[in-house]
Amino acid sequence: MKRQITSMLAGLVLAAGSAFGASPAAAAEPVPVEFGTDWHDPLTAAPAIEKPDTRSCEVTIAEAQFRDFKPYRGSYAPPMECGDRWSKVVLRLDGKVKGRQYDRLGYLRMGGVEVFRTSTPEPSVDGITWSVEKDVTHYSDTLRREQPVEMLIGNVVDETYTGVIDVKVTLTFYAAKGSTKAAETPDKVLPLEGATLTTPRNSERIVAEVYATGSGGGCEEYWYLTVPDAAPYSCKADKGPYREVQLKIDGQLAGIAAPFPNVWTGGWSNPFLWYVVPAPRAFDVKPIEYDLTPFAGNLNDGREHRVEVSVAGLPEGQSGWSTPTNVLVWQDEGSEHVTGALTKNDQSDPSNSTTITPGSLNRLDTKGGHRLTVAGYVNTSHGRVETTVSRTLANTSAHHWTDDENTDRLTSRWDDDETVTVDGRGPARVAHTHRVYTMDGETTIGTDNRLRTALTLGDRADTSVVRAGKRISWSRLDDTYTGDATWTLGVPRDQRHAVGTSNERYRLDGSEGCYDRTLRTEQGALTEDRTGC
Repeated sequence: MKRQITSMLAGLVLAAGSAFGASPAAAAEPVPVEFGTDWHDPLTAAPAIEKPDTRSCEVTIAEAQFRDFKPYRGSYAPPMECGDRWSKVVLRLDGKVKGRQYDRLGYLRMGGVEVFRTSTPEPSVDGITWSVEKDVTHYSDTLRREQPVEMLIGNVVDETYTGVIDVKVTLTFYAAKGSTKAAETPDKVLPLEGATLTTPRNSERIVAEVYATGSGGGCEEYWYLTVPDAAPYSCKADKGPYREVQLKIDGQLAGIAAPFPNVWTGGWSNPFLWYVVPAPRAFDVKPIEYDLTPFAGNLNDGREHRVEVSVAGLPEGQSGWSTPTNVLVWQDEGSEHVTGALTKNDQSDPSNSTTITPGSLNRLDTKGGHRLTVAGYVNTSHGRVETTVSRTLANTSAHHWTDDENTDRLTSRWDDDETVTVDGRGPARVAHTHRVYTMDGETTIGTDNRLRTALTLGDRADTSVVRAGKRISWSRLDDTYTGDATWTLGVPRDQRHAVGTSNERYRLDGSEGCYDRTLRTEQGALTEDRTGC
C-alpha cells in the first residue's frame, strides 16, 4: 500500500447486534455516475439486537464533541425504576460528522471496565449520521453501581481536517418480569489494571476478554502486510506478518488467540470502499475471550497474580497494539474458598516461517501456528468440576508486490479452533468453536494515477455444544464483504472521479433460527437491501 495515502488512526468500533433480529428492507436509490459530495449513511448487514417487551429505562452516559485527544469524563448512576437485575442492557451510540476527517478509533470505559470499542466512518462534505448498538448485559455487575465514565475518540481538527465527531451514548435497561427472566451474568467484572489481578476466593469460573487492535496509523495497522527486514517493502517486522495474542498468568502461558484482521474505514488506501458499508467488526470491535477456569484454583489464594497480555510477532520494543482487558468471574455462593489446581499445561513449539521469492513481482509466503491445552479442577460446593481448554491457531498468507508497491496483493487466512470441556455435575459439556478470518485483496496504481482496490473479507465461525454425545445447540456465521473502488491520486476532491461498489452478506443459521441480509452499494447509493432465509 502507499503509506502516504493511508488514514491515520487513533482509537476503536460500531456494532449492530446479536443474532436473528429482523432488519427493515430499504428501497434502491438512483445511482450517480461517480461519488459526489454526499452518500448514504453508513450501515451494516448484521442483525439488530433483539429486545424484550418489558419496561425499559434509558440513561445517557456520554454526550460529547471530539476535536482532539482530550477524553470526555462524566458519571453514571443506575436507573432505580427498572430494578437491579435486568433481562438485557443495550448500549447505543448515535454519531454525526461532516466535512473532511480520517477514520478515528475510540473507547468507552465505566469504572475502568472497557465496555465498548469503536471506529468511526469517514464523512461526506454534506455530513453523515450513524448508530451502533451493542449488548452489554454481561457487564451488569459494573452497571449496578455508580461509576465514573471515560470516553475518547481521538481526533484532529484544523484547516484541512474539519470534521468534529459529535456522539451521544445511552444505555437502555430492560426489566425482568414474568416469563422474561433476569439474564445470567458474571458475579464480578474486574478491569485488569497494572497487569495484576486478585480474584474472589470462591471463584469457580473465570473468563478474560481482550479488546486487541493493531492501530495508531503505523505499520501495525496493517500488520498482516508486514515483511521481514530482508524483503524490499515499506512496512517491516523482523518476524513477518504472523501475530498471536497471548495471555500469561504469573509467567505461564494461559491462553492464545488469532487477532481479528480489522480494516478501518480508510483501510487499504481506499476510503471509497467503506463510505456506506464498513468492513466486518469495524464499528464493533469484539473482544477475544479466554477461558481461564483451569487456573481458578491457583488464582483463588487471595493474593495478587500477574496477568500479562502481549502480541507475539510484534517487533521487540515496538508499539502499535492496544489490549485493554476485563476479567469476568462467576462465584460459588455455597463456598467461601474454592480450592483446586492446574493439572495440565501443554503447548506445541510455536511455528512461524517465511519464504521470500524476489522478482518483478516479489512474493512472501508465511505459515505459522501454535497449539495450547490447559486443564484444571475446582472443588465447589456442588462437587469437583474439571475444565479443559484446547486451542489451535494457524495462519497462511501469500503477499505479492512490485518494488514501487504500485501493485500490492495479499491472500491470507487465519484459523482459531477452540474446544472447552467441562466435566462435573452430570455428563461432560463440550463447546467447540472454529473461527476463520480471510482476506483477499489487491491495490494497483495505473499510469494514469488511478488507484484501484479490490478486496474480499470474511468473518466466519461454526459453534456447537454437545452433552452426553448429543448436540444441544449450534450456529454457523458467515459475514462476507466484497468491494471494488477506483479514484485519482494527487488531485482535489472534486477531481478524483471516484467510483466503487460494495457488498456485504451476513448469514447466521443455527438451532435458534436463521438470519440472512445482503447490502449492495454503487457510488455511495444503496442499491439493494434484502433480507430472508
